[in-house]
This record gives sequence, C-alpha cells and structure tokens, in this order.
Amino acid sequence: MSFVTHEQQSLVWLASPLLGGVRHGFSTRRGGVSPAPWDTLNLGPGRGDAPENVEENYRRFFAALDMDSAYPVLSRQVHRDDVRLCTAADAGKGLIRDRDYDADALITAEKGLPLVVFSADCGILLLHDPDAGCVGAVHAGWRGCAAGIVEKTVREMVRLLGARPERILAAVGPCIGKCCFETDGDVPEAMRASALGPEAGPYLERRGPKYHVDLAGLNRQWLLHAGVAPEHIDICGLCTACRPDLFWSHRKMGEARGAQVAVICL
Repeated sequence: MSFVTHEQQSLVWLASPLLGGVRHGFSTRRGGVSPAPWDTLNLGPGRGDAPENVEENYRRFFAALDMDSAYPVLSRQVHRDDVRLCTAADAGKGLIRDRDYDADALITAEKGLPLVVFSADCGILLLHDPDAGCVGAVHAGWRGCAAGIVEKTVREMVRLLGARPERILAAVGPCIGKCCFETDGDVPEAMRASALGPEAGPYLERRGPKYHVDLAGLNRQWLLHAGVAPEHIDICGLCTACRPDLFWSHRKMGEARGAQVAVICL
C-alpha cells in the first residue's frame, strides 16, 4: 500500500490506507499560523514559537482528523526505548499541561486519547491492533532504533493491552532517507550490535569512508523481528531532508525549525 496525501484548504497531511480503520495522520509543515523559521504548521512546543501559535496549529490539524486538540498526549523524546502506557489521566500533557514522564513511545486502549510523536528526520511509526482495540505511536531515531524501541513497543502492546503481533497494522512515516542519512561507523556498529545483528546489514551501505543508512528499512525490520506480518506494514518512503517544501529536517535546518508529528487515536 502507499500513503495518501490529504489537503484541506492550506492544510496538508499524509495517511496510510492500511490504518484506515482508525483516526491518524502524519503532519507536514503546511497549513498553520506560525511565522518563519517555524512556518507554518509547527506542532513542536518549546521550540521558540509562540504557544498560542502551536495550540492553533494543533486545533487546525486535529479538526481535520476529527480529534479533540484538548486531549493529546505528547511524547517527551530522549532517544531511548521507554514505552508509556497512557490513560485518560495523561490527556493534554505536553501541550496544555506539563509532562511528568520521558517516553519515546506511547500506547493506549483509551478511546478519544490522541498519541503524538515528533520528527524532524527521525523515524515515526503508528501501530494499531483492531481486534484488541489498542494503538501505539513510536519515535525511532537511530539511537532508539538500535535500542529496539519498535520491538519493545509491540511487546508492550501484547503484554499490557492484549495485542497480537500478527494482527498489528503498522505505518512507517516520513523520515530521513538513505539518500541523505550519511554517517560515520558508529551508527552501523550500533545497529549490528543490536538484536537485529546481521539482519541490519542490507540497510547499511558503505560509500567510501561513510555509510548511508536506511532508517525506515531498519524500523521495518524491527517490526518483522517482532512478529508483524510484512503485508501489515506500510512505508511512506518520503525523505524529510529531500522535501523542505513538506517537512522540517534537523540535518538540513538545525535547531531553527518546527517539528512535524504522527498522531493516532481510537
């Protein structure tokens, strides 16, 4: 399957037909109210943009997805493998209330509770087990990827929410592509030292003294490693570094930028 681009007035977002049974979306930078350098749909609080701009951006984006912008749970990403089980008590944390947790992945079986993860090159994934009635949102940059956060999130959905790996549907959102993710040897070494071991090899291409890393491919491999069926995985394929018209890229823009999100809600 392939992601679909949606546009409502000036707002642009992506969605996966595979997750058509649950409300979700991957934002772009289009359709908000923020000025440069956060222009325009910045959904990253604490980046220097005015809080009222960020809240209005959430209101617009969530209205397009038929979600309530008063209730999202925002991740506090620290590039580890922490997975948080979210309840109604977490509603609004990170946007209109303080976050009292660190977590790069969020899971829930609560209806009406949007889970939000951020990206400006890192991998972002959305998960749904329609039979168990649970969802997950994962931030998997290279450190989290090497730590196995994707597989851990699947395991926690199984352990805590009754999911089954073979039923889980997964959408892998836009991230920096192999074309632009050039690294030294530390990233490949971390991937090979992970539980993936030799499975990581096809996604690590040496070009002279540098490597080019397929982050989306590695996150897909973790899903397979966790028992998710290949036909239940959809990959966006867009590179955040190649498409400054649609996305912010930390590698290309540094800290003076906004952030896009992935959100999912039962």
